[in-house]
Amino acid sequence: MTQFVLRRLGQMIPTILGILVLVFFFVRALPGDPARLYAGQEAGPREVELVRERFGLDRPIPEQFVRYVGQTLRGDLGTSFRSGLPVSRSVLRHTATTLLLATVAIVVAVVVGLLLGVAAALRRGGVSDFVVTVLSILGISTPSFFLGILLIYFFAVQLGWLPVTGSPTFRGILLPALTLAASSTGTVARFARSSYLEVVGEDYVRTARSKGLAPWTVRLRHVLRNALIPVTTIIGLQFGFLLSGAVIVETVFNFPGLGWLLIQSVSARDYPVIQALMLVFSLQFLLINLVVDLLYAVIDPRVSHE
Repeated sequence: MTQFVLRRLGQMIPTILGILVLVFFFVRALPGDPARLYAGQEAGPREVELVRERFGLDRPIPEQFVRYVGQTLRGDLGTSFRSGLPVSRSVLRHTATTLLLATVAIVVAVVVGLLLGVAAALRRGGVSDFVVTVLSILGISTPSFFLGILLIYFFAVQLGWLPVTGSPTFRGILLPALTLAASSTGTVARFARSSYLEVVGEDYVRTARSKGLAPWTVRLRHVLRNALIPVTTIIGLQFGFLLSGAVIVETVFNFPGLGWLLIQSVSARDYPVIQALMLVFSLQFLLINLVVDLLYAVIDPRVSHE
């Protein structure tokens, strides 16, 4: 298992270096001059140049890139143009709220999605299967901003049960979490259904039944356990999508997470914060893929020997 983990970590190094390059040049491709924005529209060329020097934007691009990579590898994410505070402090503060939101959403998506998917598989071709299929397609295809506005209108404006804006509290996180979980719930349900139906027709399942094992024993120990292997990958990827895809939901609900911070930073052309957030989102996917690989190895030990 140790060699398996080290091999996966080694495969992540070239990806991380590529991410650093893409993030740096993508941010500088954004339209607008941060120095002009922070100096003000009434500022003269000299004032703009002073701001550019203060931010280090007057240096050649290769020099800026080398400095950025060196600082990042040392764990220094730079200083925010807007607040003048270390970027790491802002990122850590908003990471906690996004993790909370994504965790609640993925728990809802996994529990509801697995229940719906297995229920649809057990009643293949029946009414339950049709209803789950329709609900799954609706959850996947409905834009999160539209669903969020609908939930706000009914549960916050009309009924007054929940607050309009999101917050890291029980009542404040319900609507954002449900909105964020909708698409993932549909995806998990669809994959759980197809995976269950694929496994239930395998030879070893028929053998288990022929031995006289109870139907629920066969479904839980032989069918569901093996059906969860491909579903685990989907769940891991969906968690990564929830973390990085919470931008829209956090904006709709004014939820103070990483997505909300990214929108604010893009509007202000705050290069260091944008770079840090894009790097964080990318690393989240890498770490989640690593965790999924480890779960694979736990569910099926043969994976660690490949």
